[in-house]
This record gives sequence, structure tokens and C-alpha cells, in this order.
Amino acid sequence: MLFSKRLREAADASWEASFAHPFVTGIADGGLPLDRFKFYVLNDAYYLSCFAQVQALGAAKAPDLHTANRMAAHVQGTYGAELSLHEKFSKLLGITDEERSAFKPAPTAYAYTSHLFRAAYTGHLGDIVAAILPCYWLYYEIGERLKGSTPDEPIYREWIAAYGGEWFGELVREQIDRVDDIADKVTESDRERMLSHFVISSRYELQFWEMAYRKEQWPA
Repeated sequence: MLFSKRLREAADASWEASFAHPFVTGIADGGLPLDRFKFYVLNDAYYLSCFAQVQALGAAKAPDLHTANRMAAHVQGTYGAELSLHEKFSKLLGITDEERSAFKPAPTAYAYTSHLFRAAYTGHLGDIVAAILPCYWLYYEIGERLKGSTPDEPIYREWIAAYGGEWFGELVREQIDRVDDIADKVTESDRERMLSHFVISSRYELQFWEMAYRKEQWPA
């Protein structure tokens, strides 16, 4: 069995819960209140800035120049494609510079990125790719599932188009192939740790939808 298949099966319950979450289905049918999507955009911009740093650590820990180059290209992709999409959403949602300056990440966004940094700083490239892969792969599966959805809200149509596009699919497949290649060369102990990173990240992905849907706040 390919290691990626093992990962996908281990995380299936949380992924199915993500597919059925009212935040995701609300994007598909247009019923998600925009204030919740705005909350998501603010926290996701924070998440992606951390995600890009973790990708860069992957480039630094790459065993060869080609892999380092490709991981660095993914950093540029996060900045150029996803964060530019968030800039567009910010304008459409009326997010001000003052709101961005005053923003503090919600507990789940902070915890998820802390998990990614822990995997990156304490592990090798395999740990990094396993930890960040659910963000790629789950979003791609959601994009594929939501293809054909035509919510009235144009922001939601654009979100669906972004993650269901072929350009994004190519990045996902590259990282899946990478995690399989690394898994073939490391120990079973390494693979178990990588699987744990993947499952934890998958659970945080589910919690991220819930965080945005409830507009999660820190307790007093």
C-alpha cells in the first residue's frame, strides 16, 4: 500500500466530517453568512503566512537542490496565489487595514500553526510534508466535490474555482508523490510519526471550519 493511501485512510473520518461541515456546505449553497467567511479569511491569512514559513523550512531541510527548489516554489505559490486571493476577498469583504493590524488569531488557528512549526523544527522533510499535506489535499478534494456548485455569492464561486483548478491539483499531486518517496526511504518509526502529523493536521482542518463557523474567541 502506498504510504499516501495509508495516510488518507487514517484521516478519513475527519475528512468526511469536513465535507459535511456547515461552513463547507454553506459555501457550496451560498448560505454561509459573510461575517463567518470574513472571520475565516482573517485567520486563514495568518495561517498561510505561517504555512509559507513551514514550507520554507522544508526547502532548508531538503536533501537535494531539486527538492529545495520545488519547496521554495511552493512558498512562492502560497504567497502569489493564495494570499493574493485573500487580498481580493479582503477588499470585497471590506476588511480594513485597522482590522488587519488589530487582528489576533483564534485559538484553533494558533494551535494548528503551532503544530506545524513543531513538526518542522523537530523533524525532517518527511515530517514537514506530512504535516502540511492535508491543507493541500483536503482543499483539493473539497474543490473537486464542489465543482458545479453555483452559489449566488461571487466570493464563494471564486473560492470554489481556486481549489478545484488544475493548477492546484498539480501541486497536490507533487506533494503526495513526495511524501510517498520519502516514506520509502525512512524507518517505520519515522512513518508512524509522519502519519501522526498528518492525522493531527486533518483534525485541525476540521476544527478550522468550526472555528470560523462559530467565530471562535479566546476564553476570558
